[in-house]
Amino acid sequence: MLATPPDFDVLIVGAGLSGIGMGAHMKMKAPGHSFCIVERREQIGGTWDLFRYPGIRSDSDMHTLGFDFEPWKHEKSIADAPAILDYLNRIADERDIRRHIRFGHKVISADFRPDEARWHVTVEAEDGERKRITANFLYLGSGYYDYDDPYDAGFDFSEFEGTVVHPQFWPEDLDYADKKVVVVGSGATAVTLVPAMAEKAAHVTMLQRTPTWMFSRPAKDAIANFLRKILPGELAYRITRFKNIKMQSFSFKQARNKPEKVKQYLHKRIEKVLGKNYDKASFTPPYNPWDQRLCLVPDDDLFEAMNTGKASVHTGHIAKFEKNGVRLKSGELLEADIIVTATGLRLAIAGKIAISLAGEPVDFSQRYYYKGCMFSNLPNLAVVFGYLNASWTLRADINSDFICRVLNHMKETGSDLATPLLTPETEAAIEEDNIFDFSSGYIQRALDIMPKSAKAYPWRLNQDYVFDRKMMKDGPIEDGLLTFTSSCAGNAHIPEELEAAE
Repeated sequence: MLATPPDFDVLIVGAGLSGIGMGAHMKMKAPGHSFCIVERREQIGGTWDLFRYPGIRSDSDMHTLGFDFEPWKHEKSIADAPAILDYLNRIADERDIRRHIRFGHKVISADFRPDEARWHVTVEAEDGERKRITANFLYLGSGYYDYDDPYDAGFDFSEFEGTVVHPQFWPEDLDYADKKVVVVGSGATAVTLVPAMAEKAAHVTMLQRTPTWMFSRPAKDAIANFLRKILPGELAYRITRFKNIKMQSFSFKQARNKPEKVKQYLHKRIEKVLGKNYDKASFTPPYNPWDQRLCLVPDDDLFEAMNTGKASVHTGHIAKFEKNGVRLKSGELLEADIIVTATGLRLAIAGKIAISLAGEPVDFSQRYYYKGCMFSNLPNLAVVFGYLNASWTLRADINSDFICRVLNHMKETGSDLATPLLTPETEAAIEEDNIFDFSSGYIQRALDIMPKSAKAYPWRLNQDYVFDRKMMKDGPIEDGLLTFTSSCAGNAHIPEELEAAE
């Protein structure tokens, strides 16, 4: 190990939910370690600051999308982006996290040098100047999608004379009042946009190639709001959080075990608003519930917009875009002044940062997840990739807590290398599992870049929060797989098994 210490003990990439959450956990649970958060934008919030399209809101309840240490106090549990940003900003200020953030710093590359037990991280400022930051541990809270390049469905708009918008780059000055709008897509973004735009637009059509399962629920959690009136805030929050976690888990398991029963339940909720004569085919996907994420419809807003005649859902395949709208293969023309391409995101691993180990590029698709937090044979690096069947922050919380335990253990034992060790013999015996069995397009398009996952814990990105929380919070840090070693001046002490694995 070099005589000169690194700039920081921990470098956190991203000031969204994951990054702010890790900063707060370090303040509480690893206060003896220095940290810095680097954020490419000029504000905190990540996704919730980047996306500016009408109606942007959470598609999870804020009692589970919120942190375990900070109660959600708003009346609405399905919150819009401004409310989520208020929540994050309050945490950053009250917990003295903001002074640790360096805004306008985009991480370009990160190379871990075992002989120094530190990451050499190259960041680029807004003026193009590049700087070097060193840290013993790297925590990636940069999310899971490409901030620069959304998925391009390859549409040809050369004949269309109106305006084309992608939700990821929503123009502030877009005037859609009294305009005909076609939103292409049927995912969470489209389901959010349609009722929000329908308030001002002449008409909004959601054009879907394939229907999506939709689940309606009130935006306000009546039980949570009642408990806050009679109990201390933190206790009310813990009870509500526990309730909602159990409900999420139960709903997911029901969908997998009794899909036909869940289908009937979802259809009945839609029928209650749209009436018995609604077009059931437009809300019946060719897959089972939770083969893709369910789209949340808070307060039935999409269905209510349809009832007023201001919105509609149309199922069909696009033939071409003409000057006045979208021509379907059926021959029908959907007139449009504005077309919104809500066709999905593009996933990115490690925030598109060029990660390397001792100068050799790291191919994450050849590494196994370790407890959904670290990677096989890659020292001193952790990442957050949220749950597919539950709220993102549930994973962010348990990963932050676990890494704080790892950091404290490293300090107690005098070690500076923490490596999930996977020997060639052990890897050869692993039965691989496709945990990304969701049929969602954005998942399927990215399978070739995803890290590996085993059928058996801990070499997997598990999808059971209750199990994960118990193992991450109460399980031993030294489990025979996560090794703690020390570097020496000019030469790292790395187990022979790791050298062989590399």
